[in-house]
Amino acid sequence: MWRLARNSLNAATRSKLPYPSHFQKRCISTAHVDSSIREFVSTLASRQPVFQLCSSSVRILTEPSQFHARLLEMINKAEHRIFISSLYIGSDESELISVLSRRLRMRPNLQLKMVLDLNRSTRPGSDSTAKLLLPLIEEFPFRVRISLFRSPSLRGIMAKIVPPRFNEGWGTWHAKIYGIDDDVMISGANLNKSYFTNRQDRYFSFSGEKSLANYCHDFMEIVTPFSYNLMPTVSPLDIQINPHSYSHEDYTLHWPDPNTHPHHFHSAAEKAFSQFQNLHRASVKKAMSDDPATFAQTPLLIPIIQAGQFNIREEESTIQLLFRKLSKGSGNGRPLLDLTSGYFSLYTPYQDLVLNTTNVDCRIVAASPKANGFYGSKGISGRIPEGYTLHEKRFMQAVSKAGRLWKGPSATEGQGVLLTEWEKPGWTYHAKGIWLSPAPSAPPVLTLFGSTNLNSRSAHIDTELSFFMILPSEPQVTAFDSSAGRLPAPIDQPLHTLRRDLASEIAGIRSSARKWKGDERNVRWTTKFIVWAVKGML
Repeated sequence: MWRLARNSLNAATRSKLPYPSHFQKRCISTAHVDSSIREFVSTLASRQPVFQLCSSSVRILTEPSQFHARLLEMINKAEHRIFISSLYIGSDESELISVLSRRLRMRPNLQLKMVLDLNRSTRPGSDSTAKLLLPLIEEFPFRVRISLFRSPSLRGIMAKIVPPRFNEGWGTWHAKIYGIDDDVMISGANLNKSYFTNRQDRYFSFSGEKSLANYCHDFMEIVTPFSYNLMPTVSPLDIQINPHSYSHEDYTLHWPDPNTHPHHFHSAAEKAFSQFQNLHRASVKKAMSDDPATFAQTPLLIPIIQAGQFNIREEESTIQLLFRKLSKGSGNGRPLLDLTSGYFSLYTPYQDLVLNTTNVDCRIVAASPKANGFYGSKGISGRIPEGYTLHEKRFMQAVSKAGRLWKGPSATEGQGVLLTEWEKPGWTYHAKGIWLSPAPSAPPVLTLFGSTNLNSRSAHIDTELSFFMILPSEPQVTAFDSSAGRLPAPIDQPLHTLRRDLASEIAGIRSSARKWKGDERNVRWTTKFIVWAVKGML
Protein backbone atom coordinates (compact mmCIF):
# COMPACT_ATOMS: atom_id res chain seq x y z
CA MET A 1 0.00 0.00 0.00
CA TRP A 2 2.83 2.37 0.90
CA ARG A 3 4.55 1.60 -2.37
CA LEU A 4 1.44 2.41 -4.37
CA ALA A 5 0.95 5.67 -2.49
CA ARG A 6 4.57 6.58 -2.96
CA ASN A 7 4.40 6.01 -6.70
CA SER A 8 1.31 8.20 -7.00
CA LEU A 9 3.22 11.26 -5.80
CA ASN A 10 4.68 13.56 -8.38
CA ALA A 11 8.42 14.22 -8.58
CA ALA A 12 8.21 17.59 -6.87
CA THR A 13 6.37 16.13 -3.89
CA ARG A 14 8.75 13.17 -3.65
CA SER A 15 11.76 15.47 -3.52
CA LYS A 16 10.40 17.06 -0.33
CA LEU A 17 9.86 13.81 1.55
CA PRO A 18 12.45 12.84 4.19
CA TYR A 19 13.14 9.42 2.68
CA PRO A 20 16.19 8.23 0.75
CA SER A 21 16.13 9.17 -2.92
CA HIS A 22 16.90 5.56 -3.87
CA PHE A 23 13.57 4.36 -2.43
CA GLN A 24 11.49 4.86 -5.53
CA LYS A 25 14.17 3.26 -7.68
CA ARG A 26 13.62 -0.06 -5.93
CA CYS A 27 10.03 -0.11 -7.20
CA ILE A 28 11.15 -1.72 -10.45
CA SER A 29 8.91 -3.02 -13.16
CA THR A 30 8.90 -6.79 -13.60
CA ALA A 31 6.75 -6.75 -16.73
CA HIS A 32 9.51 -8.36 -18.80
CA VAL A 33 10.24 -11.07 -16.23
CA ASP A 34 8.56 -14.41 -16.89
CA SER A 35 5.27 -14.67 -15.04
CA SER A 36 6.42 -17.83 -13.23
CA ILE A 37 9.06 -15.86 -11.28
CA ARG A 38 7.73 -12.30 -11.49
CA GLU A 39 6.56 -12.15 -7.88
CA PHE A 40 9.75 -13.85 -6.68
CA VAL A 41 11.99 -11.32 -8.45
CA SER A 42 9.96 -8.38 -7.18
CA THR A 43 10.22 -9.54 -3.58
CA LEU A 44 13.88 -10.52 -3.83
CA ALA A 45 14.83 -7.17 -5.37
CA SER A 46 13.43 -5.44 -2.30
CA ARG A 47 15.60 -7.59 0.00
CA GLN A 48 18.97 -7.93 -1.72
CA PRO A 49 21.48 -5.86 -3.66
CA VAL A 50 20.69 -5.98 -7.39
CA PHE A 51 22.99 -5.39 -10.34
CA GLN A 52 21.81 -4.53 -13.81
CA LEU A 53 23.99 -6.22 -16.42
CA CYS A 54 24.79 -5.48 -20.02
CA SER A 55 23.95 -8.68 -21.90
CA SER A 56 27.09 -8.44 -24.01
CA SER A 57 29.30 -8.33 -20.89
CA VAL A 58 28.23 -11.80 -19.72
CA ARG A 59 29.94 -14.91 -20.98
CA ILE A 60 29.16 -18.44 -19.82
CA LEU A 61 32.18 -20.73 -20.00
CA THR A 62 31.72 -24.49 -20.09
CA GLU A 63 35.19 -26.05 -19.94
CA PRO A 64 37.97 -26.01 -17.30
CA SER A 65 40.47 -25.03 -20.00
CA GLN A 66 38.34 -21.95 -20.82
CA PHE A 67 38.32 -21.00 -17.14
CA HIS A 68 42.11 -21.29 -16.98
CA ALA A 69 42.67 -19.35 -20.21
CA ARG A 70 40.28 -16.57 -19.16
CA LEU A 71 41.94 -16.25 -15.75
CA LEU A 72 45.40 -15.86 -17.25
CA GLU A 73 44.07 -13.47 -19.89
CA MET A 74 42.55 -11.26 -17.20
CA ILE A 75 45.72 -11.21 -15.09
CA ASN A 76 47.85 -10.29 -18.10
CA LYS A 77 45.62 -7.23 -18.67
CA ALA A 78 45.45 -6.07 -15.04
CA GLU A 79 46.27 -2.40 -14.50
CA HIS A 80 45.15 -1.46 -10.99
CA ARG A 81 43.91 -4.39 -8.92
CA ILE A 82 43.76 -8.14 -8.81
CA PHE A 83 41.44 -9.64 -6.20
CA ILE A 84 41.07 -13.37 -5.77
CA SER A 85 38.98 -15.39 -3.35
CA SER A 86 39.23 -19.17 -3.33
CA LEU A 87 39.51 -22.13 -1.00
CA TYR A 88 43.19 -22.64 -1.88
CA ILE A 89 45.81 -22.60 -4.64
CA GLY A 90 47.33 -25.91 -5.67
CA SER A 91 51.01 -26.54 -5.08
CA ASP A 92 51.64 -27.14 -8.80
CA GLU A 93 50.38 -23.74 -9.91
CA SER A 94 53.79 -22.23 -10.58
CA GLU A 95 52.50 -20.81 -13.89
CA LEU A 96 49.81 -18.84 -12.09
CA ILE A 97 52.29 -17.45 -9.57
CA SER A 98 54.69 -16.61 -12.39
CA VAL A 99 52.01 -14.72 -14.33
CA LEU A 100 51.01 -12.76 -11.22
CA SER A 101 54.63 -11.92 -10.43
CA ARG A 102 55.38 -10.79 -13.98
CA ARG A 103 52.35 -8.53 -14.11
CA LEU A 104 53.20 -6.96 -10.74
CA ARG A 105 56.67 -6.15 -12.06
CA MET A 106 55.23 -4.63 -15.23
CA ARG A 107 52.71 -2.44 -13.40
CA PRO A 108 54.23 -0.68 -10.35
CA ASN A 109 50.80 0.52 -9.15
CA LEU A 110 49.11 -2.85 -9.39
CA GLN A 111 47.73 -4.26 -6.12
CA LEU A 112 47.11 -7.96 -5.43
CA LYS A 113 44.68 -9.09 -2.72
CA MET A 114 43.72 -12.66 -1.92
CA VAL A 115 41.41 -14.28 0.61
CA LEU A 116 41.94 -18.02 1.06
CA ASP A 117 41.09 -20.62 3.67
CA LEU A 118 43.78 -20.92 6.33
CA ASN A 119 43.37 -24.59 7.19
CA ARG A 120 43.41 -25.66 3.55
CA SER A 121 46.30 -23.33 2.67
CA THR A 122 48.62 -24.27 5.54
CA ARG A 123 48.68 -28.03 5.42
CA PRO A 124 52.10 -29.33 6.52
CA GLY A 125 54.74 -29.82 3.88
CA SER A 126 56.66 -27.92 1.26
CA ASP A 127 53.74 -27.80 -1.17
CA SER A 128 51.35 -25.71 0.95
CA THR A 129 49.60 -22.70 -0.57
CA ALA A 130 51.19 -20.42 2.04
CA LYS A 131 54.69 -21.40 1.02
CA LEU A 132 53.78 -21.06 -2.65
CA LEU A 133 52.70 -17.43 -2.09
CA LEU A 134 55.54 -16.32 0.19
CA PRO A 135 57.85 -15.21 -2.66
CA LEU A 136 55.17 -12.80 -3.90
CA ILE A 137 54.89 -11.19 -0.47
CA GLU A 138 58.66 -10.98 -0.10
CA GLU A 139 59.13 -9.36 -3.50
CA PHE A 140 56.13 -7.00 -3.26
CA PRO A 141 55.62 -6.42 0.50
CA PHE A 142 53.51 -3.28 0.09
CA ARG A 143 51.46 -4.40 -2.89
CA VAL A 144 50.49 -7.98 -2.04
CA ARG A 145 48.17 -8.93 0.80
CA ILE A 146 47.24 -12.54 1.47
CA SER A 147 44.44 -12.97 4.01
CA LEU A 148 43.84 -16.45 5.42
CA PHE A 149 40.42 -17.00 6.97
CA ARG A 150 40.10 -19.54 9.74
CA SER A 151 36.69 -20.66 10.98
CA PRO A 152 36.28 -19.64 14.64
CA SER A 153 34.09 -22.69 15.26
CA LEU A 154 37.11 -25.00 15.66
CA ARG A 155 38.51 -24.09 19.06
CA GLY A 156 39.44 -25.49 22.45
CA ILE A 157 40.67 -29.04 22.74
CA MET A 158 39.32 -29.94 19.27
CA ALA A 159 41.59 -27.37 17.66
CA LYS A 160 44.55 -29.17 19.19
CA ILE A 161 43.65 -32.77 18.39
CA VAL A 162 41.93 -32.62 14.98
CA PRO A 163 44.46 -33.55 12.23
CA PRO A 164 45.17 -30.93 9.52
CA ARG A 165 43.39 -32.89 6.80
CA PHE A 166 40.14 -32.93 8.79
CA ASN A 167 40.06 -29.50 10.43
CA GLU A 168 38.14 -28.11 7.45
CA GLY A 169 35.11 -29.98 8.79
CA TRP A 170 34.41 -27.06 11.13
CA GLY A 171 34.07 -24.55 8.31
CA THR A 172 35.99 -23.01 5.42
CA TRP A 173 36.17 -19.83 3.41
CA HIS A 174 34.44 -21.16 0.30
CA ALA A 175 33.65 -18.08 -1.87
CA LYS A 176 35.17 -18.16 -5.38
CA ILE A 177 35.87 -14.73 -6.92
CA TYR A 178 38.42 -13.99 -9.65
CA GLY A 179 38.57 -10.25 -10.28
CA ILE A 180 40.83 -7.93 -12.24
CA ASP A 181 40.11 -4.19 -12.45
CA ASP A 182 36.40 -4.02 -13.49
CA ASP A 183 36.20 -7.61 -14.76
CA VAL A 184 35.18 -10.49 -12.54
CA MET A 185 34.68 -14.22 -12.95
CA ILE A 186 32.41 -16.16 -10.57
CA SER A 187 32.79 -19.91 -10.29
CA GLY A 188 32.74 -22.85 -7.93
CA ALA A 189 36.22 -23.85 -9.04
CA ASN A 190 39.41 -23.56 -7.02
CA LEU A 191 42.88 -22.82 -8.36
CA ASN A 192 44.35 -26.24 -8.93
CA LYS A 193 45.47 -28.24 -11.94
CA SER A 194 42.40 -30.49 -12.02
CA TYR A 195 40.10 -27.45 -12.03
CA PHE A 196 41.97 -26.24 -15.14
CA THR A 197 41.88 -29.56 -16.99
CA ASN A 198 39.42 -32.33 -16.08
CA ARG A 199 37.24 -31.24 -13.14
CA GLN A 200 33.89 -29.94 -14.38
CA ASP A 201 32.46 -26.81 -12.79
CA ARG A 202 30.53 -23.67 -13.80
CA TYR A 203 32.10 -20.34 -14.82
CA PHE A 204 30.50 -16.93 -15.42
CA SER A 205 32.65 -14.11 -16.77
CA PHE A 206 31.55 -10.46 -16.49
CA SER A 207 33.50 -7.81 -18.40
CA GLY A 208 33.44 -4.11 -17.58
CA GLU A 209 30.82 -4.46 -14.83
CA LYS A 210 32.37 -2.00 -12.38
CA SER A 211 29.60 -2.08 -9.78
CA LEU A 212 29.68 -5.85 -9.63
CA ALA A 213 33.48 -5.91 -9.46
CA ASN A 214 33.43 -3.37 -6.62
CA TYR A 215 30.88 -5.44 -4.75
CA CYS A 216 33.01 -8.60 -5.03
CA HIS A 217 36.15 -6.71 -4.01
CA ASP A 218 34.38 -5.19 -1.00
CA PHE A 219 32.91 -8.57 -0.04
CA MET A 220 36.45 -9.89 0.33
CA GLU A 221 37.39 -6.87 2.43
CA ILE A 222 34.71 -7.75 5.01
CA VAL A 223 36.68 -10.66 6.42
CA THR A 224 40.18 -9.20 6.37
CA PRO A 225 39.80 -7.85 9.96
CA PHE A 226 38.93 -11.42 10.98
CA SER A 227 41.63 -13.18 8.95
CA TYR A 228 45.31 -13.85 9.46
CA ASN A 229 47.78 -12.02 7.24
CA LEU A 230 50.41 -14.24 5.66
CA MET A 231 53.86 -12.74 6.32
CA PRO A 232 57.51 -13.80 6.19
CA THR A 233 58.89 -15.03 9.49
CA VAL A 234 59.29 -12.24 12.03
CA SER A 235 61.17 -12.02 15.31
CA PRO A 236 59.75 -13.44 18.58
CA LEU A 237 59.48 -9.85 19.86
CA ASP A 238 56.98 -9.03 17.12
CA ILE A 239 54.93 -12.10 18.01
CA GLN A 240 54.72 -11.03 21.64
CA ILE A 241 53.21 -7.68 20.65
CA ASN A 242 50.17 -9.55 19.33
CA PRO A 243 49.44 -12.71 21.34
CA HIS A 244 47.16 -14.13 18.63
CA SER A 245 49.83 -14.14 15.91
CA TYR A 246 52.16 -17.10 15.53
CA SER A 247 54.91 -18.53 13.35
CA HIS A 248 54.31 -21.71 11.42
CA GLU A 249 57.08 -23.48 9.52
CA ASP A 250 58.72 -20.77 7.32
CA TYR A 251 56.13 -18.03 7.69
CA THR A 252 54.12 -16.00 10.18
CA LEU A 253 50.38 -15.78 10.50
CA HIS A 254 49.66 -12.31 11.84
CA TRP A 255 46.32 -11.60 13.50
CA PRO A 256 45.40 -7.96 12.72
CA ASP A 257 43.37 -7.12 15.84
CA PRO A 258 44.89 -8.03 19.22
CA ASN A 259 41.66 -7.00 20.97
CA THR A 260 39.57 -9.61 19.12
CA HIS A 261 40.20 -13.28 19.75
CA PRO A 262 40.44 -15.48 16.61
CA HIS A 263 37.90 -17.89 18.13
CA HIS A 264 35.34 -15.30 19.17
CA PHE A 265 34.37 -12.97 16.33
CA HIS A 266 30.99 -14.51 15.44
CA SER A 267 28.94 -11.46 16.40
CA ALA A 268 31.40 -9.04 14.78
CA ALA A 269 31.30 -11.01 11.52
CA GLU A 270 27.50 -11.18 11.56
CA LYS A 271 27.32 -7.42 11.98
CA ALA A 272 29.88 -6.81 9.24
CA PHE A 273 28.09 -9.04 6.69
CA SER A 274 24.69 -7.55 7.54
CA GLN A 275 25.90 -3.96 7.27
CA PHE A 276 27.65 -4.76 4.00
CA GLN A 277 24.48 -6.11 2.39
CA ASN A 278 22.39 -3.26 3.78
CA LEU A 279 24.82 -0.72 2.36
CA HIS A 280 24.78 -2.23 -1.10
CA ARG A 281 21.04 -2.77 -1.02
CA ALA A 282 20.50 0.88 -0.12
CA SER A 283 22.96 2.38 -2.57
CA VAL A 284 21.70 0.19 -5.44
CA LYS A 285 24.43 1.76 -7.61
CA LYS A 286 23.83 1.39 -11.32
CA ALA A 287 21.58 -1.63 -10.85
CA MET A 288 18.54 0.51 -10.17
CA SER A 289 18.29 2.55 -13.32
CA ASP A 290 16.20 5.68 -13.51
CA ASP A 291 14.36 4.03 -16.37
CA PRO A 292 12.54 1.01 -14.87
CA ALA A 293 11.34 -0.18 -18.26
CA THR A 294 14.90 -0.42 -19.58
CA PHE A 295 16.03 -1.92 -16.28
CA ALA A 296 13.47 -4.70 -16.50
CA GLN A 297 14.64 -5.73 -19.97
CA THR A 298 18.23 -6.43 -18.92
CA PRO A 299 19.69 -9.40 -17.02
CA LEU A 300 19.70 -8.94 -13.26
CA LEU A 301 22.32 -10.32 -10.89
CA ILE A 302 21.46 -10.72 -7.21
CA PRO A 303 24.21 -11.74 -4.73
CA ILE A 304 23.34 -14.13 -1.92
CA ILE A 305 25.56 -14.65 1.14
CA GLN A 306 25.25 -17.78 3.26
CA ALA A 307 27.37 -17.93 6.43
CA GLY A 308 25.42 -20.06 8.87
CA GLN A 309 27.98 -19.92 11.64
CA PHE A 310 27.55 -16.13 11.61
CA ASN A 311 23.75 -16.30 11.39
CA ILE A 312 23.72 -15.02 7.79
CA ARG A 313 21.22 -17.19 5.86
CA GLU A 314 20.30 -15.33 2.69
CA GLU A 315 20.57 -18.38 0.45
CA GLU A 316 18.26 -20.36 2.68
CA SER A 317 15.58 -17.67 2.83
CA THR A 318 15.85 -16.98 -0.91
CA ILE A 319 15.39 -20.60 -1.98
CA GLN A 320 12.44 -20.88 0.38
CA LEU A 321 11.00 -17.74 -1.20
CA LEU A 322 11.49 -19.15 -4.70
CA PHE A 323 9.62 -22.36 -3.97
CA ARG A 324 6.91 -20.53 -2.06
CA LYS A 325 6.22 -18.28 -5.05
CA LEU A 326 6.44 -21.17 -7.52
CA SER A 327 3.94 -23.16 -5.50
CA LYS A 328 1.31 -20.56 -6.33
CA GLY A 329 1.46 -21.60 -9.98
CA SER A 330 1.47 -18.06 -11.37
CA GLY A 331 3.03 -19.08 -14.69
CA ASN A 332 1.40 -20.42 -17.84
CA GLY A 333 3.13 -23.79 -17.74
CA ARG A 334 4.59 -26.36 -15.35
CA PRO A 335 8.03 -25.13 -14.22
CA LEU A 336 11.07 -27.39 -14.54
CA LEU A 337 13.88 -26.96 -12.03
CA ASP A 338 17.29 -28.46 -12.77
CA LEU A 339 19.58 -28.82 -9.76
CA THR A 340 23.12 -30.12 -9.48
CA SER A 341 25.81 -30.58 -6.87
CA GLY A 342 29.12 -32.39 -6.98
CA TYR A 343 28.55 -33.27 -3.33
CA PHE A 344 24.88 -34.19 -3.28
CA SER A 345 23.52 -34.32 0.26
CA LEU A 346 20.71 -31.85 -0.27
CA TYR A 347 20.01 -29.70 2.79
CA THR A 348 16.92 -31.13 4.51
CA PRO A 349 14.75 -27.97 4.20
CA TYR A 350 15.58 -27.90 0.46
CA GLN A 351 14.59 -31.57 0.19
CA ASP A 352 11.25 -30.75 1.76
CA LEU A 353 10.70 -27.94 -0.73
CA VAL A 354 11.46 -30.22 -3.69
CA LEU A 355 9.16 -32.94 -2.38
CA ASN A 356 6.26 -30.73 -1.33
CA THR A 357 6.11 -28.32 -4.28
CA THR A 358 4.20 -30.74 -6.45
CA ASN A 359 3.54 -28.35 -9.33
CA VAL A 360 7.30 -28.03 -10.02
CA ASP A 361 9.27 -30.90 -11.58
CA CYS A 362 12.88 -31.37 -10.57
CA ARG A 363 15.78 -33.05 -12.35
CA ILE A 364 18.92 -33.56 -10.27
CA VAL A 365 22.46 -34.33 -11.43
CA ALA A 366 24.88 -35.69 -8.81
CA ALA A 367 28.44 -36.92 -9.18
CA SER A 368 28.84 -40.65 -9.63
CA PRO A 369 31.27 -42.22 -7.14
CA LYS A 370 34.02 -42.28 -9.78
CA ALA A 371 33.42 -38.58 -10.52
CA ASN A 372 33.76 -37.65 -6.84
CA GLY A 373 37.07 -35.95 -6.12
CA PHE A 374 37.69 -38.28 -3.16
CA TYR A 375 37.29 -41.47 -5.19
CA GLY A 376 40.24 -43.77 -4.50
CA SER A 377 41.58 -41.69 -1.60
CA LYS A 378 43.34 -43.49 1.23
CA GLY A 379 41.92 -43.75 4.72
CA ILE A 380 38.61 -42.34 5.89
CA SER A 381 38.38 -39.85 3.02
CA GLY A 382 38.09 -42.80 0.64
CA ARG A 383 34.69 -43.50 2.18
CA ILE A 384 33.32 -40.09 1.16
CA PRO A 385 31.85 -41.21 -2.22
CA GLU A 386 30.13 -44.07 -0.39
CA GLY A 387 28.80 -41.58 2.15
CA TYR A 388 27.19 -39.55 -0.63
CA THR A 389 25.62 -42.73 -2.01
CA LEU A 390 24.02 -43.15 1.42
CA HIS A 391 22.63 -39.60 1.27
CA GLU A 392 21.29 -40.24 -2.23
CA LYS A 393 19.58 -43.47 -1.16
CA ARG A 394 17.88 -41.72 1.73
CA PHE A 395 16.77 -38.89 -0.55
CA MET A 396 15.28 -41.28 -3.10
CA GLN A 397 13.47 -43.15 -0.35
CA ALA A 398 11.89 -39.83 0.67
CA VAL A 399 10.99 -39.12 -2.98
CA SER A 400 9.29 -42.49 -3.25
CA LYS A 401 7.44 -42.03 0.04
CA ALA A 402 6.17 -38.63 -1.16
CA GLY A 403 4.92 -40.17 -4.41
CA ARG A 404 7.19 -37.93 -6.43
CA LEU A 405 9.25 -40.48 -8.40
CA TRP A 406 9.74 -39.39 -12.01
CA LYS A 407 7.07 -40.68 -14.35
CA GLY A 408 7.60 -40.41 -18.07
CA PRO A 409 9.28 -41.98 -21.07
CA SER A 410 12.56 -40.05 -20.71
CA ALA A 411 14.45 -37.41 -18.78
CA THR A 412 13.04 -34.76 -21.11
CA GLU A 413 9.45 -35.98 -20.95
CA GLY A 414 7.89 -36.64 -17.60
CA GLN A 415 6.95 -35.28 -14.21
CA GLY A 416 8.18 -35.68 -10.65
CA VAL A 417 11.71 -35.84 -9.24
CA LEU A 418 14.51 -37.47 -11.23
CA LEU A 419 18.01 -38.22 -9.89
CA THR A 420 20.80 -38.95 -12.35
CA GLU A 421 24.58 -39.24 -11.94
CA TRP A 422 27.33 -37.51 -13.90
CA GLU A 423 30.23 -39.53 -15.16
CA LYS A 424 32.86 -38.87 -17.78
CA PRO A 425 35.98 -41.05 -18.15
CA GLY A 426 38.98 -39.43 -16.51
CA TRP A 427 36.97 -36.49 -15.13
CA THR A 428 35.60 -35.45 -11.75
CA TYR A 429 32.52 -33.35 -11.09
CA HIS A 430 32.33 -30.15 -9.01
CA ALA A 431 29.48 -28.18 -10.62
CA LYS A 432 26.63 -26.84 -8.51
CA GLY A 433 23.59 -24.68 -8.93
CA ILE A 434 20.02 -24.33 -10.13
CA TRP A 435 18.33 -23.57 -13.46
CA LEU A 436 14.63 -22.79 -13.69
CA SER A 437 12.61 -23.03 -16.89
CA PRO A 438 8.95 -21.90 -16.98
CA ALA A 439 8.14 -25.05 -18.99
CA PRO A 440 10.18 -28.12 -20.08
CA SER A 441 10.43 -26.83 -23.65
CA ALA A 442 11.44 -23.30 -22.64
CA PRO A 443 14.99 -22.04 -21.95
CA PRO A 444 15.92 -21.17 -18.35
CA VAL A 445 14.88 -17.75 -17.06
CA LEU A 446 16.77 -18.05 -13.77
CA THR A 447 19.98 -19.66 -12.56
CA LEU A 448 21.81 -19.88 -9.24
CA PHE A 449 25.59 -20.23 -9.45
CA GLY A 450 28.61 -19.67 -7.24
CA SER A 451 30.19 -21.57 -4.37
CA THR A 452 27.26 -23.25 -2.62
CA ASN A 453 26.84 -27.01 -2.77
CA LEU A 454 23.24 -26.71 -1.53
CA ASN A 455 23.98 -29.09 1.35
CA SER A 456 24.18 -28.84 5.13
CA ARG A 457 27.82 -27.77 4.99
CA SER A 458 26.95 -24.81 2.80
CA ALA A 459 23.98 -23.92 4.99
CA HIS A 460 25.62 -24.13 8.40
CA ILE A 461 29.41 -24.32 8.25
CA ASP A 462 31.12 -22.78 5.22
CA THR A 463 31.04 -19.14 4.13
CA GLU A 464 29.47 -18.99 0.67
CA LEU A 465 28.81 -16.39 -2.01
CA SER A 466 26.39 -17.23 -4.81
CA PHE A 467 24.33 -15.29 -7.33
CA PHE A 468 20.88 -15.50 -8.85
CA MET A 469 20.86 -14.33 -12.46
CA ILE A 470 17.45 -13.44 -13.88
CA LEU A 471 16.92 -13.23 -17.62
CA PRO A 472 13.97 -11.30 -19.06
CA SER A 473 11.53 -13.25 -21.16
CA GLU A 474 11.89 -13.55 -24.90
CA PRO A 475 9.92 -10.74 -26.58
CA GLN A 476 6.89 -11.79 -28.58
CA VAL A 477 7.98 -11.36 -32.20
CA THR A 478 5.07 -10.36 -34.40
CA ALA A 479 5.08 -11.38 -38.05
CA PHE A 480 5.26 -8.55 -40.57
CA ASP A 481 1.83 -7.23 -41.51
CA SER A 482 2.09 -5.37 -44.84
CA SER A 483 -1.37 -3.84 -44.55
CA ALA A 484 -0.67 -2.42 -41.09
CA GLY A 485 2.98 -1.71 -41.83
CA ARG A 486 3.93 -3.49 -38.61
CA LEU A 487 7.50 -4.72 -38.18
CA PRO A 488 8.66 -7.66 -36.03
CA ALA A 489 9.91 -6.76 -32.59
CA PRO A 490 13.67 -6.24 -32.62
CA ILE A 491 15.80 -9.02 -31.18
CA ASP A 492 18.44 -8.18 -28.58
CA GLN A 493 21.15 -10.42 -30.04
CA PRO A 494 23.47 -10.50 -26.97
CA LEU A 495 20.53 -11.30 -24.70
CA HIS A 496 19.30 -13.93 -27.13
CA THR A 497 22.81 -15.46 -27.12
CA LEU A 498 22.90 -15.42 -23.32
CA ARG A 499 19.57 -17.26 -23.14
CA ARG A 500 20.82 -19.83 -25.63
CA ASP A 501 24.12 -20.30 -23.77
CA LEU A 502 22.37 -20.81 -20.44
CA ALA A 503 20.17 -23.48 -22.01
CA SER A 504 23.25 -25.06 -23.60
CA GLU A 505 25.04 -25.10 -20.24
CA ILE A 506 22.50 -27.31 -18.52
CA ALA A 507 22.09 -29.43 -21.64
CA GLY A 508 25.86 -29.95 -21.73
CA ILE A 509 25.93 -31.05 -18.11
CA ARG A 510 23.00 -33.40 -18.59
CA SER A 511 24.67 -34.92 -21.67
CA SER A 512 27.09 -36.72 -19.33
CA ALA A 513 24.37 -37.75 -16.88
CA ARG A 514 23.05 -41.29 -16.78
CA LYS A 515 20.60 -43.36 -14.77
CA TRP A 516 21.25 -43.23 -11.03
CA LYS A 517 22.60 -46.59 -9.85
CA GLY A 518 23.00 -45.84 -6.17
CA ASP A 519 20.28 -48.29 -5.21
CA GLU A 520 22.54 -51.06 -6.56
CA ARG A 521 25.54 -50.05 -4.46
CA ASN A 522 26.33 -51.40 -1.03
CA VAL A 523 27.03 -48.98 1.81
CA ARG A 524 29.02 -50.53 4.64
CA TRP A 525 27.84 -50.13 8.22
CA THR A 526 31.15 -48.46 9.07
CA THR A 527 30.44 -45.79 6.44
CA LYS A 528 26.97 -45.28 7.91
CA PHE A 529 28.59 -44.76 11.30
CA ILE A 530 31.07 -42.24 9.87
CA VAL A 531 28.25 -40.31 8.18
CA TRP A 532 26.34 -40.26 11.47
CA ALA A 533 29.44 -39.10 13.37
CA VAL A 534 30.34 -36.22 11.05
CA LYS A 535 26.68 -35.23 10.60
CA GLY A 536 26.48 -32.00 8.55
CA MET A 537 30.21 -31.88 7.77
CA LEU A 538 29.87 -34.07 4.67
